[in-house]
Amino acid sequence: MSSTESSKHEGFTAEERAAMKDHAQELKTAARRGSRADKAAEAEREVLAKIAEMQDSDRIMAERVHAVITASAPVLAPKLWYGMPAYALDGKVVCFFQSAEKFKARYATLGFSDQAKLDEGTMWAAGFALTEVTAEVEARIGALVKQAVS
Repeated sequence: MSSTESSKHEGFTAEERAAMKDHAQELKTAARRGSRADKAAEAEREVLAKIAEMQDSDRIMAERVHAVITASAPVLAPKLWYGMPAYALDGKVVCFFQSAEKFKARYATLGFSDQAKLDEGTMWAAGFALTEVTAEVEARIGALVKQAVS
């Protein structure tokens, strides 16, 4: 069988492998924590630390997104998910912020999992590109997050 450029499989990118390693470490760390309150407080500290590590534009957007999500849906618990700030309900991720830098993308993303109750007809958005978090964007994020947990 001959090998061609178009059929060559490269496997996971370095960024994808790093995200998987982050997730494995997150699971190990979570398993070692004590009480539920300790786990929640430590998870939020980890999310804030991860946001603080981001480059300027991603960090500024992630800080605003974090503030809007925690204010709009206090039932969501911040946690790291594949090295990204995420927000979970009963341990299952509902939404997450992916910095542009993490996967060398053109823009940051606010994503929603299948746990989010955003169903609208037979097709709906599960991810949103972010280039700036304005007051209008904050209002839209707040409404989406409220709908996602309703």
